[in-house]
Amino acid sequence: MPIRIGSGWIVFLLPIGIVFFISGSLWLIHELIRKYTSEFAVTNKRVLIKVGLIRRTTLEMNVAKIENIGVSQGILDRILNCGTISIIGSGGTKESFRGLRNPLDFRKKVQEMSR
Repeated sequence: MPIRIGSGWIVFLLPIGIVFFISGSLWLIHELIRKYTSEFAVTNKRVLIKVGLIRRTTLEMNVAKIENIGVSQGILDRILNCGTISIIGSGGTKESFRGLRNPLDFRKKVQEMSR
């Protein structure tokens, strides 16, 4: 009678683990690059937002032209104090930016400057 050592499915654990490690590492690198290449600024005249390194998304809007700023936060976002902001300008233009730290403070600053 032959002796069986282990099951056949166990040989897939190492490749699956490697795939999860590589994909998790790539996601982490992507988010770190996005975090450190993003700029958010509010002046008394304009709101400036720049996100991305290679594919750059830029928004520059006069404070007087902003009609609404929406903030969206899930449970984890509230715990980590981050979220998505949506800026709606005159004419119905809408731009959304995710992963912003302190989104409620950003909205408050824009509202202060528009007064």
